[in-house]
Amino acid sequence: MGMKNHEIVPSELIASIANLRHGGCYKILRQLVQHKLVAYDHQKGIRGYHLTYSGYDYLALKSLSGQDVVYSVGNQIGVGKESDIYIVADAEETQLVLKLHRLGRICFRKVKEKRDYLRNRRSASWLYLSRLAAEREFSFLKALYDRGFPVPEPIALNRHAIVMALVDGHPMCQVRDVINPAKVYTECMDLIVQLAKMGLIHGDFNEFNLIVDAKDHITVIDLPQMVSTSHENAEYYFNRDVVCIQTWFRKRYNFSSTDRPYLKDIVCESAVDVEMKASGFTKELKEEFERLVMNIDPNQEQETFTDSEEGESDEEGEWSSEEEGEEEEVVEAVPEVSHLKISTDEEEDESSSEDDLGSEDELNNKEHQAFRDQKKQALKAKSHVYKASKNTAVDKDTIKKKVKQIEAKKKLKRNVVRKGEKAQINREKRDARSEIKGADNWF
Repeated sequence: MGMKNHEIVPSELIASIANLRHGGCYKILRQLVQHKLVAYDHQKGIRGYHLTYSGYDYLALKSLSGQDVVYSVGNQIGVGKESDIYIVADAEETQLVLKLHRLGRICFRKVKEKRDYLRNRRSASWLYLSRLAAEREFSFLKALYDRGFPVPEPIALNRHAIVMALVDGHPMCQVRDVINPAKVYTECMDLIVQLAKMGLIHGDFNEFNLIVDAKDHITVIDLPQMVSTSHENAEYYFNRDVVCIQTWFRKRYNFSSTDRPYLKDIVCESAVDVEMKASGFTKELKEEFERLVMNIDPNQEQETFTDSEEGESDEEGEWSSEEEGEEEEVVEAVPEVSHLKISTDEEEDESSSEDDLGSEDELNNKEHQAFRDQKKQALKAKSHVYKASKNTAVDKDTIKKKVKQIEAKKKLKRNVVRKGEKAQINREKRDARSEIKGADNWF
């Protein structure tokens, strides 16, 4: 609670929040520091304490154990630049996976450039950023799992910890050979296309984030960096995912194929990026999409969608779970926006045939037909958005050319400076020789 507004929390404030005497509070803090759950720090004359990742882990585990989600913790099975993965089990000894987000490591600190967790906010603690990353990944897992996409089943979320089902398989980077490389390659490309049809791009679709089971089926993991297909650089991220798979299959499995999907050829069938508020789907696109789907009056008052208000609400609820020591309940971060879903052409044909067979009121048929026409218009508008975003995508070759030009200019500048330095040294040598020669002649 103190870290909500303080980087370093004074011991007096801790004692006041915990309703403890200062002496008793100091003794407890000293024990916590010995176990590295809390760290003592002083900056610019301010002395106090701050919560460590180990202490944050214990708070999350206590809440999860109180909800009967986690009963025991096993070995660490994975580590990355943003998270640690552990094997856990519930009371029935069913093995699960616990993912603890760990933002702030030395190898990955450019969170503002690579992720948009902060939105328009300037700064936040690494613990709070880890919590935002966990909430985003859990919402994506829930939305994709409910739609039948091959991702681990999300079970619980608490602070920066996610509990999900254990997938029987191995990361593709550890699989030396597969039975049918062409089949696995096709399945990987189909998964990329399925995500794009939902309005999403994985952004890190590679051999480290794909689990292969004994039957060579693929399960996708690591989702917090997903972006919308309406993102200004959507085509760049989409092509990068495709090229990563092509390069891996060519190097590891000696399989190469020119068959690959393109973002411009994919038509969106559902608006998961709108529901999840994925990066790149702006307020204007959201309002336009809702107006086309539901025929909403643009002058009518709607729910605000500003980033600043989201940041304020996050700040208010940042440490609410620790306020009175109560056990947190699992909150699903997926909002219910069922009216934004756009059906495919086959579903429309089936629904139209059912209306023709079982309808008795002609007026209802006309209303259904008008509603389907509105959804078709929304689908066309969505495809226009992709074409507009394609034109603003970053050209990778252009960036490489600019980098080479800058490096060439720097190299030329260095060479000129070196030549100037050498000329100055030679002039000083000549002047020294002439002075010595003149002195000899004088003597």
